[in-house]
Amino acid sequence: MNKVVTTRFAPSPTGYSHLGNLRTALFNALLARAANGEFLLRSEDTDRDRSAEKYLDALCDDLRWLGLDWDLGPGREDDGGGRGPFRQSERQDIYQVYFDKLGEQRLAYPCFCSREELEKSRKKQQRANRAPRYAGTCRELDKKEIDKRLLDGQRPTLRYRIADEGVVDFNDLAKGPQEFELSDIGDFIIRRSDGTPAFLFSNALDDSLMGVTHVLRGEDHLANTPRQIVLLRSLGLDVPEYGHLSLIVGDDGKPFSKRHGAGSLKDLRAMGYLPLALNNHLFRLGHASDRGELMTLAEMTGHFDCVHLGRAPARHDPIQLDHWQKLTVMKLSDEEVKGWLGADANGVYLDGMVPADKEEDFISLVRDNLQRPVEGVGWAKILFRDEAMAGEMITVGLSNVDPDFFDIAVRLWGKGHDSFRDFSNQLGEKIPQKGKKLFMPLRLALTGELHGPELEKIARLMGKDRVERRLREAAERC
Repeated sequence: MNKVVTTRFAPSPTGYSHLGNLRTALFNALLARAANGEFLLRSEDTDRDRSAEKYLDALCDDLRWLGLDWDLGPGREDDGGGRGPFRQSERQDIYQVYFDKLGEQRLAYPCFCSREELEKSRKKQQRANRAPRYAGTCRELDKKEIDKRLLDGQRPTLRYRIADEGVVDFNDLAKGPQEFELSDIGDFIIRRSDGTPAFLFSNALDDSLMGVTHVLRGEDHLANTPRQIVLLRSLGLDVPEYGHLSLIVGDDGKPFSKRHGAGSLKDLRAMGYLPLALNNHLFRLGHASDRGELMTLAEMTGHFDCVHLGRAPARHDPIQLDHWQKLTVMKLSDEEVKGWLGADANGVYLDGMVPADKEEDFISLVRDNLQRPVEGVGWAKILFRDEAMAGEMITVGLSNVDPDFFDIAVRLWGKGHDSFRDFSNQLGEKIPQKGKKLFMPLRLALTGELHGPELEKIARLMGKDRVERRLREAAERC
């Protein structure tokens, strides 16, 4: 009987979620949904000093906001079917059972080596052009020596004993066939000196005990996989299929970091990025797609396949994120745009700058020019406030315009016109100018921007008096 495909997202709650780990969550959720399986959330909170419940709460909120709700995990323990708890800090008794099993099989032993001793050994191996691995210093300590050191108050780690010979091979869901020599791995720590489980142990054990069948994670974990496979096999436990996702790099080809805008999702949400936009961006980071249009999560589920996972680094381009953001904003209803722009409980938004009778026209005018709410605030100020246009763009842009241009424009506008188009046509005949040389100075004068909505609609929303004031201000600048 085939097992239900079960994937997981297993973050450590030591900070706010960012695009890198959210891509991992998205891919695991899509893999499970594509197979009508289960998506599991586990909190790997064994780092007592750094883990905090507020980070787990924030991460759960982020996942729900993105539409990546989980089937099993924190908040859903009752549905675990005996697979919980889903916080590793609550699983110590379970881990101890398996520590004892490994000890009985002589596959685990206490290691009293200090950090200084381990670092000295590592440097010695590097000088000899050998890959660093544990030298086995404590591997054959007898019981008498172990008891003596324990009585002296030394607090050992616990290491897993790797066989001296053999090969571990597996088929990586993203990278294809992989093979590792056991002799290159070395004995590794499975329990820290404070008694808490090390990542290599608890992560692998929980995957198997929780019925996880497929693990998609970053390629920085690739070297951990052979260790975890050996560990699980020695305990007679099922081994998941592993896939290691390509590294995310910035647009300069360097590892993704804060200098590339790799802030937390908390920051991106505060800036007004929308879940559909972020999901579409993440979906294409390391996963090939021939679909160029905006996709829903359901559509992504139907298109997601591990064969589409790339092996080359995935390039995060902020321009691409903004592309998906703009397409998403264009799909919003007027009411959704109002909410996104910050409508309060009373329906007042943008600090009341937009007159109630012009809300519909305002949203229709600016929605195609918005990527973030702050830009909506900017357009509201331009259209409905009498603040003089300021900034280097308008100063430089108008510096080369003939002063007569706006003198004529002011006089012509004062005579009244059926439309701004009629006004600009007549102005073009009197200057005479046309095309960019006619419309760019007018756009700068009215909005202070080089690009934006149609001037006809801008002038209609501004009103006759405000347009005239802007033209006069521009004449004074020239």
